[in-house]
Amino acid sequence: MSHTLAELAEHVGGKVEGDEACVIDNVASLISAEHSQISFYASGKHNQALVDTNAGAVILSTQHVDLSPTNSIVVENPQLAFALIAEKLNLPEKLSGIHKDASVDPTASIDPSAYVGAQSVVAAGAEIKSGVMIGASCTIGKDCVVGENSLLHANVTLNDKTIIGNDALIHSGAVIGSDGFGFANDQGRWVRIPQLGKVVIGDDVEVGANTTIDRGALDDTVIGNGVKLDNQIQIAHNVIIGDHTAIAGCVGIAGSTVIGRYCTIAGGVGITGQLEIADNVHITATSLVTQSISQSGAYSSGTPLQENAKWQRNFVRFRQLDDMAKRLKRIEKKFDNK
Repeated sequence: MSHTLAELAEHVGGKVEGDEACVIDNVASLISAEHSQISFYASGKHNQALVDTNAGAVILSTQHVDLSPTNSIVVENPQLAFALIAEKLNLPEKLSGIHKDASVDPTASIDPSAYVGAQSVVAAGAEIKSGVMIGASCTIGKDCVVGENSLLHANVTLNDKTIIGNDALIHSGAVIGSDGFGFANDQGRWVRIPQLGKVVIGDDVEVGANTTIDRGALDDTVIGNGVKLDNQIQIAHNVIIGDHTAIAGCVGIAGSTVIGRYCTIAGGVGITGQLEIADNVHITATSLVTQSISQSGAYSSGTPLQENAKWQRNFVRFRQLDDMAKRLKRIEKKFDNK
């Protein structure tokens, strides 16, 4: 889908420097862009790429506009504007109706503007609202609700009673509403605890490929509005994630933990169960969180990568810290008595 620079600038609240009638049909990097494409520039690391670009236009800030060799859209946040323009130029094809190879229970409610793809199954009592796109081979369980304009890519599974808000984007392989890991121990034998809650997902949520979100044991697992989840994340039963929190890939969150709003959790983080994490907490990659966090801010754990020989020496020192502390206390006590 093509648009003039004037139309794109209006879409992002920017100002055109150059030819407003220049027609743009897609986005690209500074290095690979052609005259019909637009790119963006945000930092001095790419000065030469900007100078050499063949892009028809570049999105940049006021402080960099003099560097542009071509047409420009000037905005406060070039990366955000680029994202909005990329979305506008690459809107997914809108389909409606039910594919002849789909299986839909007669008691399910599907809005006429929604689409259900080939080999998908929609179970009894499910509600698919207006503008929803369900890709091929999805499973929508009993009494599920999929909110307006949500997009489910191929092979998404929503287990019974899952509720998805409006404008959700769920990538392939995601499983939402699977049973939580709940068992009671009977003299060494594990007895399953029925998982009777559901998953409730707010509006404008993105769920990455192969991410799993377990249903609650009694109460619900809740994902707030605007939450962004990367690929291969495990969210256990009864977890609550506050609005607009973003979580990167391979994070594991154990049961009944509550995470606040506007948090960021980097890749590979592990969070143990029944914790509370405040709003605006930022946890760096591969950290292990074993205690609640009551104050906003950035938190880290673990040690950075280093040469193995050096790491082994430091590990030996780490094991000696307790003895060293005790010796230091004895020395301090001796001097204090003098």
